Amino acid sequence: MSGPTAIERVFYPGAPEPWRRRAMLAPLELLSWGYGAGVRLRGALYDAGWLSGERVEGLRVISVGNLNVGGTGKTPAVLYLAELLVREGKRVGILTRGYGRGSKEPLSFTGRERLPPVEEAGDEPLLLARRCPEARLLVGADRRALARRARDEYGLEVVLLDDGFQHRRLARDEDVVVVDEAVGFGNGRMLPRGPLREPLAALKRATLVWVRASSQPRVDWPPFTAPRVRTLYQPTGWVDPEGVLHPPGALRGMPVLALAGLARPGGFLRTLGALGVEVRGTAFFADHHPFSARELEEVRARAVKLGARVVTTEKDRVRLSVDFETWAVRLGVEVLEGEAHLRQALGLT
Repeated sequence: MSGPTAIERVFYPGAPEPWRRRAMLAPLELLSWGYGAGVRLRGALYDAGWLSGERVEGLRVISVGNLNVGGTGKTPAVLYLAELLVREGKRVGILTRGYGRGSKEPLSFTGRERLPPVEEAGDEPLLLARRCPEARLLVGADRRALARRARDEYGLEVVLLDDGFQHRRLARDEDVVVVDEAVGFGNGRMLPRGPLREPLAALKRATLVWVRASSQPRVDWPPFTAPRVRTLYQPTGWVDPEGVLHPPGALRGMPVLALAGLARPGGFLRTLGALGVEVRGTAFFADHHPFSARELEEVRARAVKLGARVVTTEKDRVRLSVDFETWAVRLGVEVLEGEAHLRQALGLT
């Protein structure tokens, strides 16, 4: 007589823990297998030339993306590259879909112009425009059309394709992949069983790996040939409710309540620890969360009760109402190793 099935073991009092775990994970394994099969088929079609990305002649396209879902530090990388290209005298654009925005209409703006509301543009495009006002943001679902517009309407020389590693419909000159050493590649599984959008073998398409350094790296690097640039993310200051920039030690020793809508808020807490503030409470939401007036009022009330001021990230601050007072951490990027590789990828050598 055969033993109980995996499902029966879930409800069987004597079932060992590994059986219960396998039974619970079985649906995710099946979905992950199906998702992975589709991703591998699509990748094989592009690799074999059956599918191909459109090349926009006369425009240098640099993709900045990742393998993981969210939280690797892609936005600071895009900002750093845009600022570097601007300093080198390049006419720069950033192509982005504007994740989480409510409008489908394509947008184009710079930080020198009147900015659209966050509901129409998304939080990351607005943050990038404010931090690098010389770069032109082009927001929309069809990034091939945005690239043509960048060249034909605005005479741009180079564009950064934000979150572009999986967007192979637009051909690119460079594929920069961002990896956080503190996160690595998780359990190495595909969605939804793990954090990966593509299998690790997709790293062979990368022409440069942008590594966010950590004091406790967790990355087991798969074999690949792309050069690496190693970078350090660290707070460079605080932005007060009026938009004035203060030094990193401005709030040292002060009680705060941390407010954020991030995929991995642990990094934000580590940053606050490095800034020497006293975290008395947290209010964490899903990535790109649209804060409601009620939620913000509850956060405000908690902060008053705790005797703390509310602090957040610059990206989250974009989604807050203008009358909600908060201090925002400003992050900067320092290149530790591989600057020559980086300049070559940007076409600056």
